[in-house]
Amino acid sequence: MSPVRRCSRTACGRPAVATLTYVYADSTAVLGPLATYAEPHCYDLCAEHSERLTAPRGWEVVRLADSAGPARPSGDDLEALADAVREAARPQDRPAAPGRRTPDPAPRPAPDQQLPSTRRGHLRVLRSPDS
Repeated sequence: MSPVRRCSRTACGRPAVATLTYVYADSTAVLGPLATYAEPHCYDLCAEHSERLTAPRGWEVVRLADSAGPARPSGDDLEALADAVREAARPQDRPAAPGRRTPDPAPRPAPDQQLPSTRRGHLRVLRSPDS
C-alpha cells in the first residue's frame, strides 16, 4: 500500500491535496486541506479536481484556506515552552532565583480531612469522598 493518498475520483491516480466533506443538513460541501487521516465519509481530491469542484443546485461550496503546511513554532513559543519545563522541573524546596517571588504553597488539608489515596510512581489516585 502506498503511503501517498490518491484522488478519490474514478481513474485519477494523482496525489490528493484536499479533502471534501458533505454537510447534508446544511446542503454544504466543505473543501479543505488534506485531512490527517482518511475518513470513510470524506473524499480526497487532487489539485485539478479540487479546483474544478462544483456543488449541486441549492448547495453551497465552502473552501477553507490552505495553510500550506503545519505552522512552525515561533521563537517565543519555544522559549515559553522551555521556561515552563524549567519551572516544572525546579524543586519546590529550593529558593527562587534572585528577584523572583515564589508563590505561596497551596494549603494542605489537615490529616484527619485528607482522603485516602494510592500512589503509583508519579501519579496519585484520589478516592471519591462519596465512596
